[in-house]
Amino acid sequence: MKEDLAANQSGDWELYALLDIFPPAIRQALTRLSNLHDLIEVILDLGRLPEARFPHDFGYLSQVPVDADDIAYVVGRIGAFGKDNRAGIEQTLHRISCLRNRSGKIVGLTSRVGRAVYGTIDIILDVVRSGKSILLLGKPGVGKTTMLREVARVLSSGDLRKRVVIVDTSNEIAGDGDVPHAGIGHARRMQVDVPANQHAVMIEAVENHMPEVIVIDEIGTEAEALAARTIAERGVQLIGTAHGIDLDSLMVNPTLSDLIGGIGAVTLSDEEAKRRGTRKTVLERKAPPTFDVVIEIQDRNRLAIHAPVDEVVDAMLRGHEPQPEIRVRNERGGVEVVQKAEAQTVQTRYDGGNGHRSRPAVARAGSVVTRSLNAQYDEDAGEEEEHETVRVFPYGVSRSKIERAVSNLRVPAQVVRHWDEADIVLTLKALERRDHGKLKAMASQNVPIYALKTNTTSQIQSCMRDLFDLPTMDDEELALREAEEAVYQVMLHSKPVELSPQSSYIRRLQHQMAEKYSLQSRSTGTEPNRRVRVFKEALQ
Repeated sequence: MKEDLAANQSGDWELYALLDIFPPAIRQALTRLSNLHDLIEVILDLGRLPEARFPHDFGYLSQVPVDADDIAYVVGRIGAFGKDNRAGIEQTLHRISCLRNRSGKIVGLTSRVGRAVYGTIDIILDVVRSGKSILLLGKPGVGKTTMLREVARVLSSGDLRKRVVIVDTSNEIAGDGDVPHAGIGHARRMQVDVPANQHAVMIEAVENHMPEVIVIDEIGTEAEALAARTIAERGVQLIGTAHGIDLDSLMVNPTLSDLIGGIGAVTLSDEEAKRRGTRKTVLERKAPPTFDVVIEIQDRNRLAIHAPVDEVVDAMLRGHEPQPEIRVRNERGGVEVVQKAEAQTVQTRYDGGNGHRSRPAVARAGSVVTRSLNAQYDEDAGEEEEHETVRVFPYGVSRSKIERAVSNLRVPAQVVRHWDEADIVLTLKALERRDHGKLKAMASQNVPIYALKTNTTSQIQSCMRDLFDLPTMDDEELALREAEEAVYQVMLHSKPVELSPQSSYIRRLQHQMAEKYSLQSRSTGTEPNRRVRVFKEALQ
């Protein structure tokens, strides 16, 4: 067709490759549209008029209803449909999804236009380049996948040249076929055979291909959320998307709330509840978030940035209204910050007395946790008092490991850059023994110095537990962590894993964890060596 040739010459060949799959009458109606370049999708439903949909409008392409021959015409010109009922067109980003009747016959098609739009992440380029893990949140069709594709291109090309691997479940990010679309830059693409295996491919990407960045579209199941957590914990930057209206909707989503640390009901002691001025059962974040930053895509030119996620979520659980940084793209194409972020930290209260800082009474994160999200805190409680934070100066100790220990234990501590601002100093015993200058100066100013045997997160956490009078990690928590790691291994390798011998109560909790991720488990052995075995399929 002459129109097709002209489109090729003008660089619009991908759009016309989509048009070419439709029957002649529908294709001709599409090419006559004046707003063709705003087209979002074409709908063909058996017995109904064919539709062209645009951002804020739709129109009929013919007054003749779609029949079975029209649908067969399209199906014969595209790739095969996968288990997710999606197909594509070789070397393009278009996605064709089908509707089936009860016998499996295709009775409807949604042909969505895929475009590689360059420059879409200029509005968050500083966040993307920071190396932090980012979750893009928004409604379907708002442009999450387009931004994800551009993130992969920017991070893998130019001056960054990072090792980027895309886990492409539906071939929507890098297009259909074995050769990925040029829109992903130098990133590599791993295809997924069936959507149910997406979580396993995510972990395989980390273990086999040494990526610095993993890009994943549409995290939607507990297994995928669990895989995302283990990827982030291995030091890989994770860029992902999820469906949701805002951060509030993510917090109450039982499947995806783990991406921001998970929300659980915690029962406090009488003393702690009285000190906080709340009821005994309150909502708490259960773990460090998988993602450092959550970006709400409100529309294509307006974004809300929540960071750091742990502080924002904790503040929201205390009833504070989040105030994220809001950025917009103006008519000239520039980026404006129309609302600056407000600090969201809600710190644990200290018992004041005699002008001296006392050790904090901190609720244990793992105590009496349930799955219910219906527990409430006392909204009528008065405003919280100003609470002091323990300022820590690291001398020969890793700053990032201290921050990780503080996040894990959820204690009110902050790392400072100058010792004269610090309440305590963390150093190593080896440095303490041979240092005769700086540490003596600190000691002369009555700054307490805590010496660690080794520069590890566990040593730092142990020190923090002593500092804040926290109980040591008990057998129950250790056993559940072991069960969680076993779940990772079984999901990845499909081989049974035996856990350490435990009491009947803890074994029951381990069975519940296996059941949560649709795995099977069985207790084997005799007391006192009876233990749980986790496996994927029924043992013979």
